Amino acid sequence: MALPERFSLLHSDLNGFLFAPIGKEESGVPLSVLSALTRLDLDPWAEGARLTILPKEAAARALRALIARLPADRRSSSDVQEIVARLVELLPKPPAVVFEAGAQRMRSPATWFLWLGLGLVLVIMVMRGMSLWQ
Repeated sequence: MALPERFSLLHSDLNGFLFAPIGKEESGVPLSVLSALTRLDLDPWAEGARLTILPKEAAARALRALIARLPADRRSSSDVQEIVARLVELLPKPPAVVFEAGAQRMRSPATWFLWLGLGLVLVIMVMRGMSLWQ
C-alpha cells in the first residue's frame, strides 16, 4: 500500500537540484546534492530554498563554497565550475513576492484612522464613566 502524497518527500520543486549528482563516492556510487548537504550538516530543503531566492551569481558562489567544504576528491576547478553552473540551472525559479491582503490593509492610513477613532471613543467612554462614579 502506497503512502498518501502528503507523506511523501519525493514531490518538491527542488527535486531536480537535490537529486543531481555532483561527483562519485569512493565506492563509485554517485554523490547527490542531497547527500552532500546532509554530510555538511545542512538541511537540504532549507539550503535549496535559500539558494533559490539568491541571484544566480550569489547562488553559484554559495555552491562553490559548499563544494569546497566536501572531502577532497579528484575535482579540478574547471570541474567545480561545470558542476556549479549545472546546479544553478537546476534551481527552481524564485517565488514571486505575494503580499497578503490583510497585511496590506493594515498599512493604509484609513485603517489607522479607524483604529485611532475607536480608541478615542473608548477613552471618552471611560472618562465619562469615571466622572459618573465620583
